[in-house]
Amino acid sequence: MARYFVYIMTNRSKTLYTGITNNLSRRMNEHRLRQVAGFTKRYSIDKLVYFEEFNSPEEIIRRGKQIKGWIRLKKIQLTESNNPNWLDLTQEINPE
Repeated sequence: MARYFVYIMTNRSKTLYTGITNNLSRRMNEHRLRQVAGFTKRYSIDKLVYFEEFNSPEEIIRRGKQIKGWIRLKKIQLTESNNPNWLDLTQEINPE
């Protein structure tokens, strides 16, 4: 079964970025290696602080648009409800 993810990333100054992908591990590596041109590269967005998994592309697109449409405070509240210390969650998707 296919897996789809919506995720929130941040940097040292807690600038937020919301994205969607069908391969969270690959996408995090692309962001960390600055292979994704644009916002995440420009602002050094490199820390995964929130993610949700879905089974259909329709669900993930709908959820991604919903979160992207929220004000910053609501995105912070979502992140802190699951990750109050803003820990990097990369280990949860790439256990060593």
